[in-house]
Amino acid sequence: MTVAGGTEDGNPGATPDRGADFARTGRACQSAESRNFLKPGPIGKPRISMDFGAFPPKSRPASRRPGRPFPLRGWLAASLAIVAGCTPVADPGPSPIRANPPPHRAHPAAAQPPQVDLPLDRPRSAPFAPTLRTARLADIAFTGVAFDARSHRLVVVDQPDGPGSRFGNAAAAAAHAGGLCAVNAGFFTPEGDPLGAVVADHRMSGTWNAASSLGAGIWCENRSGRMMLVRRHLFDRGSARGMRGLLQAGPMLVADRRVVAGLDEMKPAVRTVLVWDGGDRWWMGRTSPCTLAALGRALAQDGPAGWPVRHALNLDGGRSSELWIGPSVAGGPLTQRPEWNRVVRNHLVLVPR
Repeated sequence: MTVAGGTEDGNPGATPDRGADFARTGRACQSAESRNFLKPGPIGKPRISMDFGAFPPKSRPASRRPGRPFPLRGWLAASLAIVAGCTPVADPGPSPIRANPPPHRAHPAAAQPPQVDLPLDRPRSAPFAPTLRTARLADIAFTGVAFDARSHRLVVVDQPDGPGSRFGNAAAAAAHAGGLCAVNAGFFTPEGDPLGAVVADHRMSGTWNAASSLGAGIWCENRSGRMMLVRRHLFDRGSARGMRGLLQAGPMLVADRRVVAGLDEMKPAVRTVLVWDGGDRWWMGRTSPCTLAALGRALAQDGPAGWPVRHALNLDGGRSSELWIGPSVAGGPLTQRPEWNRVVRNHLVLVPR
C-alpha cells in the first residue's frame, strides 16, 4: 500500500505486485463463493442461497415458490456480482490537493461607514452651572467661562449707532441684557459697521461676508433655541434672517475636531474665542498673545474646560479683546480689559434661559 509517496514499510521506491494481489483476491473470492453462496438444492444439485443480505434492497430478486430451480438470469446476475466484487481496483493515488476558497469579501458598496462618537451620544446629566475655567495649553493661557446650553444661552448685544454709542465695555453690555458674563464679539469696519452679518433683537444688520476669513464661521441660535457653530460654506445664507441670533466672525480655528488649514503663523495677539463640544457644552473667553495657527493646534489637542473641542471660532481680538465675569459665576467676579482697549460694536452675553 502506498503511503504518502512511499510504502507502508518506509521504502520510498517500492511498487506493489499487482499480479500477486490479484491471485490472493481471486482465491479469497472463490472461498467466499463456495462458503456463502453455493448450497445443496432439494435434488442434490447446488443452487444459489436466498440470503441476499449483502446486496442492496433494489437488487434483491423477486420471490419464487419453494423447490423451483433458480432461473438462469439469477445465475448470471449472481456471477456478475461475484466478479465485480472480487476484481482488484487500481490504487487511485493521492487525492489532488484543493486550494481553500478565498475568504468572502463584502462589496465596497456594502461596507458600513465607521461610527462616529459624537458628544451628543454621551450619557446626559443635569446641566452644570456656569463656572470660571482656566487652562494652559501649548504655552497659551486660557481664561473664560464654561456653561451648559440647556440652562443658559448667548445673546448678541449690538449698538446700531456704532461702537461705544450705548455701552463702553462688556460689563455695561451684560448689565443691559441681565447677563452673567460677556465678551467682545464680531469685527467691524472703520466706519463702525459690522464686518459680516449680525442678528440681534430680531433685527439683521451688516452684510454677508462671503470672501474674507474674518467671516468664515457663524455662531447662530435658531428659533427652537438650538445654538451651534457652522462653517460659512455649510450655512444656508437664506436662513440667516430667520435666526433668533447670529454672528459672523472668523476664522474657524477647529472644525470637526481638526485644526483648520491655512491659519496665520506670524502675528501673535490676544484672542477672544468661542468653543463648542458639538453638544451642550460651551466655553467662551480670552487667551494670552498667540498666533491663530498655534491657537488652532492647541484647541484641537485639548479644551480649556477639560472636554474635547469639536468646533472653535475666533472672534475679534487684539485691542478689542475683553472678558467680564460677574459675581454669580462660580469663580467670579473677574475682569480682563486693558486700559488701551478700544470700544467695540457688539458683545456676546451669557444669560439664563
